[in-house]
Amino acid sequence: MTDAGRTAILRAARRAFALQPYAAVTLRGIASDAGVSASLIVKHFGGKESLFDRVADFSDAAELLLKAPNSELGRHVVLTLVNWRREHGSDLLLRVVFAIGPGDERKLLRERFHDQVVRSFAARLTGDDTAVRAELVIAHILGLGAAMTVDKTGPVATADPPLIADLYAPGIQSLIH
Repeated sequence: MTDAGRTAILRAARRAFALQPYAAVTLRGIASDAGVSASLIVKHFGGKESLFDRVADFSDAAELLLKAPNSELGRHVVLTLVNWRREHGSDLLLRVVFAIGPGDERKLLRERFHDQVVRSFAARLTGDDTAVRAELVIAHILGLGAAMTVDKTGPVATADPPLIADLYAPGIQSLIH
């Protein structure tokens, strides 16, 4: 399977699981949205439960975002988020925002996000109020992702990544210290 096919499947699955109850999501629906066959999804991802586990896993995103020393983490996070969106046409974390609402699968997705992303950031921070500061760092990151998603052709979505980092990263970095 090509990277484009894998990306299309994961994007379609993220959308389906975030917007619909688990029971309403079908592999055929995901396949149709992704432009592939359901058998291709099964071949590469397994069944619906395996695909959901993949969608609800934020560990790779956390690893990418935390791949810099604390002294450079704010800028690294911004550049990683912006460049990922430009290269892959999707956001690393924003799917958690669409998991608001009832349902065990949505709750599980939010819990995994908190465990894998928020706690990973909190573990990197030193000093007082690390849990609160980590939550605020994540709020900044989600806000940037939302801004780029809401207006895909607007100034934030199209600006030079280093410019975005110059303007946005200091706010994040002030929470990291």
